[in-house]
Amino acid sequence: MSQDNKSHLKKTDNGKLSICDVLKNDTSEIIKKLESQTPSFFQNYSNLYTAYLHMWDDLFCTCYISEKEFFDKFNIDQAILKQIKSNSEAIKKVYLENIERNTKFIDEYTKMRISAIRSFDNFAHMMIDSYTKYLTQFNKSKN
Repeated sequence: MSQDNKSHLKKTDNGKLSICDVLKNDTSEIIKKLESQTPSFFQNYSNLYTAYLHMWDDLFCTCYISEKEFFDKFNIDQAILKQIKSNSEAIKKVYLENIERNTKFIDEYTKMRISAIRSFDNFAHMMIDSYTKYLTQFNKSKN
């Protein structure tokens, strides 16, 4: 338990522990630790994915050097090469558009999920407020 959590327990309960305090404080500490690791997790994944993409780029560059000499000896008709280039450009355009579309989709999906989490958080707070009022009334009726 962090020093802040320990001092909070002492201040609120004069040395007496409550199960609610213990669970809340320990859960908060775990969540804060996970949150502090998030940037590192995403940076590591980003580095891994970047290395993967560079590996493929290097592989194609290596193949290019090896195959250029081989295919240049065939003297392929320029009209055929222009058609291959045109087809390649069309395919590339589709891929680039899909990358943009998927990026926008994930951005919007993430915003929607964050909104849903915030809505649930607001709902949970309203329910807890109602629950607290109920417990207060119940405790008053017991006395």
